[in-house]
Amino acid sequence: MGNFSKVYVIGVGMTDFKRCETGIKEVAQTAAKAALSDANIEYNKVEQAYCGYINGMSTLGQQSLYGIGMSGIPVFNVHNNCSTGSTALYLAYNAIRSGMSDCILALGFEKMQKGALETQLPGLEEIAKDTAKEKKAPIAARMFGDAGRDHMQKYGTKAETFAKIAVKNHVHSVNNPRSQYQEACTLEEVLESRMIHDPLTLLQACPTSDGAAAAVVVSEAWLKKNPHPGAIEIAGMALTTDRMEDFSRGPIGMVGMGMCERAAQAVYEQSGIGPQDVQVIELHDCFSTAELIAYEGLGLCAEGEGEKLIEDGATTYGGKWVVNPSGGLLSKGHPIGATGLAQCAELVWQLRGQAQKRQVENVRAALQHNLGLGGACVVGVYRRA
Repeated sequence: MGNFSKVYVIGVGMTDFKRCETGIKEVAQTAAKAALSDANIEYNKVEQAYCGYINGMSTLGQQSLYGIGMSGIPVFNVHNNCSTGSTALYLAYNAIRSGMSDCILALGFEKMQKGALETQLPGLEEIAKDTAKEKKAPIAARMFGDAGRDHMQKYGTKAETFAKIAVKNHVHSVNNPRSQYQEACTLEEVLESRMIHDPLTLLQACPTSDGAAAAVVVSEAWLKKNPHPGAIEIAGMALTTDRMEDFSRGPIGMVGMGMCERAAQAVYEQSGIGPQDVQVIELHDCFSTAELIAYEGLGLCAEGEGEKLIEDGATTYGGKWVVNPSGGLLSKGHPIGATGLAQCAELVWQLRGQAQKRQVENVRAALQHNLGLGGACVVGVYRRA
């Protein structure tokens, strides 16, 4: 396999995730400039850039970065559904690890419309027509709602347990000034909000949003020449897609369980870090049911035992892990291209001890999970340099 470089994040940046009138290029530039400033480098030091987004012209990455500098570097535009941002980061990670480059910018950004994804993603026009004609819930809500009911039928999980996940993440978001929603809610409020697709109510679904996030990723050789006190190592990263046998597992298999399991196992083997070794996790909670299923796919517990983690308080402050201290997608928002890189930013801040009121104690290692149906799953492990 040859020798691989270690990979480090030395700079991160993120805008507020909220509806805004600012143009998408300016939103992207804000996050990129923040990451470059955090890295303490100028744009002309960047050798490549990977730009993730789902809405916009095919060279929107270039058009956004031209506002920072026109240095002639390769700029790659990345689209991988809801895992777009982490896919851009994964490509940067591999380019550094392989020795192709020493300093790369990964950038993700999005401006979104309100409503279901099928109404704004290219190629889903027929699904959008069917959803409207039949007055169905959005397809993602149907898939994750069905997966939740599958879990309830197989393992006896209660609807209230999924609602408690939403309560937890909304409580976490109170301490995140970049989050779209920053208000706690009660279990009763979650359960009494409008039903979208049983068992999912409105407060158990992530909002669409505007926003951007970025990371500067460098090699070990670069870091030795240019020391940075906030460098965080990406100790392992994997991207997986569906296998045919995943779908034989029913609705749970349809929402990426197999992809998650394989990506997590690959990362644990690559890094030597397992779920028992991490203290904080940012995972893809597009719906409350998605978070619980991810617990099991990531190996935090055996399949069917996710409910116990919630009931025991294992995934919040004072528990075994703090899952989604940022508030997660449920509260922070989900501007698709930016989500994976926003997760990266949160984990870097946590590992540096810079997460302010939401800081988790004694963070030594952290786990990231970003899922895109149809399908891709990116899992990464971070640790202090």
